[in-house]
Amino acid sequence: MPDKTLTCKDCGVQFVFTEGEQAFYQEKGFTNEPTRCPDCRRARKQARRDNDNRGGYGDRRW
Repeated sequence: MPDKTLTCKDCGVQFVFTEGEQAFYQEKGFTNEPTRCPDCRRARKQARRDNDNRGGYGDRRW
């Protein structure tokens, strides 16, 4: 598997999906290639964490 150059769907920057990353995805059974660059993936994860820490579904205060 050669490295692939992909384009991030959020910011439009091109990033490399390395041979090692492709093998990892295949090993985990993922069938889709990543659609976001590492920076956008990191930002998205952080936003989810921040949102979870604000008190979601299970954190009701009556």
